[in-house]
Amino acid sequence: MNLIDTHAHLTFEELSGQLDDVLARSVDAGVTRWITVGTHVADNEQVLRLIDKYDNMYGALGYHPHDAKDISDADMELLKQQAAHIKVLAIGECGLDYHYMHSPAETQQRIFRVHLDIAADIQKPVVIHTREAFDESMAILAEYAGRLKNVVIHCYGGDVEQTRLVLDRGYYISFTGTVTFKRSEALREVAKMIPLDRLMIETDCPYISPHPKRNIRPNEPALLIHTAQCLADVHGMEVEEFAQKITQTSEVFFGL
Repeated sequence: MNLIDTHAHLTFEELSGQLDDVLARSVDAGVTRWITVGTHVADNEQVLRLIDKYDNMYGALGYHPHDAKDISDADMELLKQQAAHIKVLAIGECGLDYHYMHSPAETQQRIFRVHLDIAADIQKPVVIHTREAFDESMAILAEYAGRLKNVVIHCYGGDVEQTRLVLDRGYYISFTGTVTFKRSEALREVAKMIPLDRLMIETDCPYISPHPKRNIRPNEPALLIHTAQCLADVHGMEVEEFAQKITQTSEVFFGL
């Protein structure tokens, strides 16, 4: 297999201090390319250093909605400049998170729109984080209909009706290890709805280790194979064929 981990946080300290070993285990497991995702100013700078160092690593740059209150106009201008890097494949993660409300809703929405403006201007895909804010996120995305190159809802956890809307819009869906959890029967039913040309997988490491490796901390790209196996079973396919199909989807989405 030659899977792509489409959303990893390889800059986070749980992984960055052992990154050569992490990547070696990943390749041994059949996960051979990685998109590492920035979430704040210093993190984005580290993403750029890593993608310059490792041939098979690519980046996505953005500011997490938790930090929206701390993001300045200058930060957003810097993001636009950094996103011109040839190995930066997407803007994000960006969006809305109303679970903890670390930043006010209106501030999150304003910063989200600036991310989408940048993605539309430079015609790179956008990686969406939405937690307890699905309707609001979709309403803002609707303002950009026809302007965005590609949209993926990462760490997907939507229900059937939400999924129909996402698919009707032409967006992509990316699953983490949550789809493998024993309690996630409803999410696996949702996964059956998603055609393979709209489906991607990710670790979101160092978080969300998949079943049956939930006791392993931190999560790392090598464990993506368990999410692939789970979703291959859901779709009634051999894992090798499933992996080939979703790798093609990831390549199309990110322009690889």
